[in-house]
Amino acid sequence: MINNTLNTKTISIETYGIEKARVYYQLSPEKLHEITIKKGQGKTASSGALAINTGEFTGRSPKDRFIVKDDITRDKVWWGDINIPFDADKFDKLYQKVVKHLSGKEIFVRDCYACADADYRTSIRVITECPWSNLFAYNMFLRPSLDELETFETEWTVINAPDFYADPEEDGTRQHNFAILNFSKKIALIGGTGYTGEIKKGIFSALNFELPVFKNTLPMHCSANVGKDDCTAIFFGLSGTGKTTLSADPERRLIGDDEHGWTAENSVFNFEGGCYAKVINLSEENEPDIYGAIKKGALLENVILNDKGEVDFDDISITPNTRVSYPIYHINNIQEPSIGYQPKNIFFLTADAFGVLPPISRLTPGQAAYHFISGYTAKVAGTEAGIDEPLPSFSACFGAPFMPLHPTKYAEMLSAKMKEANVNVWLVNTGWTGGPYGTGSRMKLKYTRAMISAALKEELDGVTFEKHPVFGLAVPQSCPGVPSEVLNPRNTWADTQAYDKQAAVLSEAFKKNFSRYEASANEEILNGAPQ
Repeated sequence: MINNTLNTKTISIETYGIEKARVYYQLSPEKLHEITIKKGQGKTASSGALAINTGEFTGRSPKDRFIVKDDITRDKVWWGDINIPFDADKFDKLYQKVVKHLSGKEIFVRDCYACADADYRTSIRVITECPWSNLFAYNMFLRPSLDELETFETEWTVINAPDFYADPEEDGTRQHNFAILNFSKKIALIGGTGYTGEIKKGIFSALNFELPVFKNTLPMHCSANVGKDDCTAIFFGLSGTGKTTLSADPERRLIGDDEHGWTAENSVFNFEGGCYAKVINLSEENEPDIYGAIKKGALLENVILNDKGEVDFDDISITPNTRVSYPIYHINNIQEPSIGYQPKNIFFLTADAFGVLPPISRLTPGQAAYHFISGYTAKVAGTEAGIDEPLPSFSACFGAPFMPLHPTKYAEMLSAKMKEANVNVWLVNTGWTGGPYGTGSRMKLKYTRAMISAALKEELDGVTFEKHPVFGLAVPQSCPGVPSEVLNPRNTWADTQAYDKQAAVLSEAFKKNFSRYEASANEEILNGAPQ
């Protein structure tokens, strides 16, 4: 038991089974930074940010994510390769081993919230083995006031033990690392991995189940911002497609960069209190907001520092998935509180490494639902072992690893909200043009920004659109600030027959992927498929 220096609240974690621990409660970012350095677990970058190495795991491990199968989840969760069932008794035994491992150690505890809208707020207690993991929780979740801490009551608990390794034969895990959700006990149990993203994604997954089932609210793996007209824009996209970059717009106020809820009252709220951005190839010129946010209080992961403490953002010797977390107030232009209204435009971001999809196209409601369920992007050579050429990658709802329900449940909710709010939906290719990866070039960020800006300002409403011959998408033939030849991807290829062949290959990949959802999709969604 310990008395927090920041308020008068006294807490005990012995109720969790963690005994004789030295508890550090609600420490400031500065103190957590200091302790991390003293423990030799991190370095201070020249910007003032804390740089750490997450160890063996530098990203999520989807095959080691489990959900306890019980009376709450048995008939509602979409079980399979993504939502892997875990036995309740084995969870209890593994939990006891984890808390025994934490007993007698220095433990860092933080009380925080998820969901900026008070009507949907979830209270969370994060118990971590490492001080920098607790700094991540400070950055990424909503921070209670001192008054709120006095009356804080925990709903969900995250227990994070990177140095505990499971025994697969005894504990029922696949290997020594694991991330397990127990909805009956409202516990996210994480062990064997230091990757901090597992902490926030555990809570994200929990909300993806609870919000639609109990509160008629659509959870979304997206970023969002709001303009001077107070209209909200939503950006869906998988990692590396530009979700964080494109929502950080100096002309618009940032609501959040990754996780949001869309309520029955037609408001959009941020789940989080911070941002978790990829920093590979980061530059001040291209991404000034993110670059400027990397300062004291920010947490850099798996980057390389030189002798002066300067980050080499191009160095991926540890991982291409280099990251930074920072509280949202590190961004100057933010929406306070993190809630937007009047959603008017939705952007589906994809990094098409085949160079087939148009840089921007407008979708019908059926196409929007089809592409939402598909959740397409592409993996390029070098990103994973064994990948020598572009591979299509599909993640339902642009976030399948975090979606406990069947994808059509989320798609039907999105379609209903789109029609109710009369929003425009755009597919934006931030990937390759002029040919596939290795031949063509990455779409220029300034062009993508110009296209999104034109859509937001309704500058595309009066232009001519043509139907894409394979995907049936409505493609604008002109856009302010963008050369017209860029807008039609076929025209950017030196060999148009090669483009046609590549487009056919990608079309078949879409159809093959969607075959698993066809039985649950209505006719409107099925009509949104490639021709």
